[in-house]
Amino acid sequence: MTTSHLWQFAETHALFDWSRVVGLRMSLTLEGPKLQVVVEAPLERLDEAIRISAERGWLYMLGTKEGLEDLMHVKSWDSLKRWVVENWGIVVDAAVKRLGEEVRGELEALRNKLNDDKVAREVVAPALLLMQAEKLGVNEETLRYFGAVISGAIGGDGHVSAVMKRIELASGEREVALLWGAALAAYGIKVEVKRVGSAFNVVASGVGAARLARLYFLYGPPLLEGDDRLKSHKLAEAVELGAEELNVSWEGLRRRTEDGPVAADLTISEGGIAVKYNVYLRDAIVLQFQSTDRSRVEPAARLLRLAGVSAEVKKMKVGGRDKWYVDAYTDMLAAGRVELRKALAELVREAVKNGLVDEKKAKGWLEKLERGRVLEEGWPMYLVRLSGGGALEVRFGSTDRNSIEREKQRLEKMGLKEGRHFTVEKPEEGGGVGYVRILRKGLERAAWLSVYGKDKQQRELAAAFVELILQRAKDGGEEVRKKAEEIVKEGKERASLELKGFERKVEVNGKEYVVKVIDGDAVEEDRGGKKLLRIRITAEVDGVKSEYTITYGKRGRDNAAVGRTVARADVPGGREADAERFSALVKALTGRKPRVTA
Repeated sequence: MTTSHLWQFAETHALFDWSRVVGLRMSLTLEGPKLQVVVEAPLERLDEAIRISAERGWLYMLGTKEGLEDLMHVKSWDSLKRWVVENWGIVVDAAVKRLGEEVRGELEALRNKLNDDKVAREVVAPALLLMQAEKLGVNEETLRYFGAVISGAIGGDGHVSAVMKRIELASGEREVALLWGAALAAYGIKVEVKRVGSAFNVVASGVGAARLARLYFLYGPPLLEGDDRLKSHKLAEAVELGAEELNVSWEGLRRRTEDGPVAADLTISEGGIAVKYNVYLRDAIVLQFQSTDRSRVEPAARLLRLAGVSAEVKKMKVGGRDKWYVDAYTDMLAAGRVELRKALAELVREAVKNGLVDEKKAKGWLEKLERGRVLEEGWPMYLVRLSGGGALEVRFGSTDRNSIEREKQRLEKMGLKEGRHFTVEKPEEGGGVGYVRILRKGLERAAWLSVYGKDKQQRELAAAFVELILQRAKDGGEEVRKKAEEIVKEGKERASLELKGFERKVEVNGKEYVVKVIDGDAVEEDRGGKKLLRIRITAEVDGVKSEYTITYGKRGRDNAAVGRTVARADVPGGREADAERFSALVKALTGRKPRVTA
């Protein structure tokens, strides 16, 4: 496996213990040079995983069904491939059932290609998913395996966009794309198979993409904590995309003893997946789920994250046994999605109505729940001043560890990264003050996000933060104000260099265009003693994929850097349409429409 993403390397290591680095490469991108890591593991590791699965895992479960019994005797990758070939008829019939009789010939011919190991690696997973749907149906157990399998396809060559409400799988061959399309359809996810250049992609959009994102997040790769580089940007997009269709309800309000806690059951559900949590009304609202089986607690934590609550799985010892749990308190819950806050507010009001909770205490909870998300909750008192060396200092201090953690989560939600844009120093146990310090790059980034953020919510959150810092700076005097305004201005004027995966909707000459950047690079050249910079961008604009080359050079009396490109006639709509699409691309990236001349 080759990757430049530390999170992909870490996920693979966590799942398969692949840790043997066999090569390092350097690639040049618009984000700068990137190190690529090449790792490998012996084939015996894959054979062992398949053998264990056949003995007591997913393959064993499938093998208990009539017609699939031999699957329990599979011992290696080669024997699994042979088994799929021998049972290919089941796969074809299941696919035809979803896609229609016209695909039968293509899929039957695919069987003859499974001796090619590369093809088999792409085909075996969707083939097994189709068999699972046919023999076991769609339920919570089969969805769990579906989510685990699909995460490999998305985490590898997949693309997730919350802004566009779309997930794409890069399948390559049409037959493979059709097979994945049938597998997704079997689990209630409507997709399209689209040609992209010489390859075929499987595209889920709208409601189907949201459902796929939820399953990917709930049952997909491990949630790695720590360094931001260990956190998958695809999972982050999936959380945002998948949180749109959650259902939250409560029942069973009770107090079992006269002086016991007030309790109720709260259920968060998505499609065929539901988790029932315990809610306690004590000095705070406490939501909790616990079990001696970690595999039950993990989905509970992930569903809470989909509901906007930053919850983690924790462990404790009870009677000498390990017990796993996840919990969240009032402030964490008040930062969650509106569906969760609304259900909790209804529960609290009902408890007051029945005389189970003190009205004054409940009023404080309701105020927090009704204020809602962090944008509405108000920011803490940041200190903004100049250091002895003239640098701008922006920091928030508190003796409360929870306050420091909440501010860290708020900044991360806004799009800032710890270590790069801000630092955190938590107060020591037993006393002391902790700090959140905003670095210069952090204020610049917040200003940039207030203009170019991926959605309205992010832009508004960043704008509120920037406005707060500018107000604090104004209170600090003229020199502090000027320094803060200078940094904010630089941040807003800085264009994005992180092109790959960039998506935005823009309007040019009264028409809305959807811009998706697929890839790009930059090359510096010498021509007649003059330096030229060529930026090549592959993008899909208004459904048309094109490659654009922008050449920058110094021109005119003032030696100003000017970029130019030439519209092409050999593209859909000719030169005029190409120029219009290029204008949309530039406006999406810079916020400004370029000058077009004949």
